[in-house]
Amino acid sequence: MRYFFILLSALFILGCSQKELQFASNEVGDLQNVPQNAEFYTKSIEFTQAAYINTNKYEKSYFSPWNLDEPVATRDDVQWAFKSYKIGRTYGENLRPLKQEFFDDMLYQSNIEEYLVLSRRAITLRLVNMRAFPTSKPLLLNPSLAGEGFPFDYLQNSTLQANKPIFATHYSKDGEWVHVISSFTHGWVKSNDVVFLEKERTDEWQNSQQVFITKEKESIYSEDGNFLFKTALGTIFALIDENEEEYEVLVVSLQNGTKPLFLKVKLSKEIAKKGALAFNGANLQSVANQMLDSNYGWGGMYGERDCSSMIRDLYAPFGLWLPRNSSKQSGVGEVISLEGLSGDQKMALIKEKALPFKTLLYKRGHIMLYVGTYKDEIIILHDTWGVKTMESGVEGRVIIGKTIFSTLKLGKEQENYDENSELLRNLKSMNILNF
Repeated sequence: MRYFFILLSALFILGCSQKELQFASNEVGDLQNVPQNAEFYTKSIEFTQAAYINTNKYEKSYFSPWNLDEPVATRDDVQWAFKSYKIGRTYGENLRPLKQEFFDDMLYQSNIEEYLVLSRRAITLRLVNMRAFPTSKPLLLNPSLAGEGFPFDYLQNSTLQANKPIFATHYSKDGEWVHVISSFTHGWVKSNDVVFLEKERTDEWQNSQQVFITKEKESIYSEDGNFLFKTALGTIFALIDENEEEYEVLVVSLQNGTKPLFLKVKLSKEIAKKGALAFNGANLQSVANQMLDSNYGWGGMYGERDCSSMIRDLYAPFGLWLPRNSSKQSGVGEVISLEGLSGDQKMALIKEKALPFKTLLYKRGHIMLYVGTYKDEIIILHDTWGVKTMESGVEGRVIIGKTIFSTLKLGKEQENYDENSELLRNLKSMNILNF
């Protein structure tokens, strides 16, 4: 807590003369005027696709780290952050510029000459942060600028939920970190947050009937009452047995500090389902409303979501696989360009072509889900940091910091609203997901 107040004080000292941060709740018009419950948008939609979606693609992608014929990342890929971030424009946790010694140490700890020496199938034991460098320390861009500094730690690559399949390539020099390849990205995680598995056990797991988590943040305990982890949308577990009320599934914990401990855990059928959910209004309402409980979390920080992880996690319980970042998500399905069109032309084309809950809208750095219209306005579901403002050439933010339903003109009533940053104006494409 003490660190938090020190950080806020430092932000104020650095930025008070250059920017003004405002915190939004009910004063943002869309949060008052646009219904903030998924039921409003799902109740009138008729879903014509089959109730059961073939989950083979989802499961193949989910388990892909255990079935790598060859590495999906090269040595250059592993070192991407060293090309992107350098001294002169990067800052540390004290909001002071990072020095060359920091980057030299990170390069040394990355131990790249040992890449693929380990090459072991593994699994996460708990929610873990995946880092671009083998360190928990942040790397910030100029904290005096709106939209930079806290919480935008550019070393935060993503998060991996508990019991996610991974492929471990090599350790850092000091052994504190291990570089892993997941189903959607790669990076560094703490070595004591993973355990290695033999091929026989990974084959058994992925060849079993899978149970999909449908309700997140539910505590999971071992048979003797020890806390293991919390559930997360998108996680699947191998089915062992079931009765009318519960599934018995396989989970992995740790014994003797290094060896995997295989446990049987009971999951209520209220929070899990054998196979994927049917893609219908009732299920979409349930999952989407869980998204509304999520705050904005850059790269999944603090166990929260950013825009692309919100979209990805929403579809996961339905057995639908999407890439992790917004630009790649925008290329899935039938892509329709919106570039070169006026705002009115974009609105007309979206209303004509877009399918509720099956269409993504993309602008550079941000992805949104089209859910329908309200009072003839296009409505989107998205996880957003805030609304850009501009006063006398100085950029600011009205911070929202959570998942919301809104129009494409979010924040237009705000004083000093930056029209050049309007969502509608900056839309580049829409893509209709084919399922």
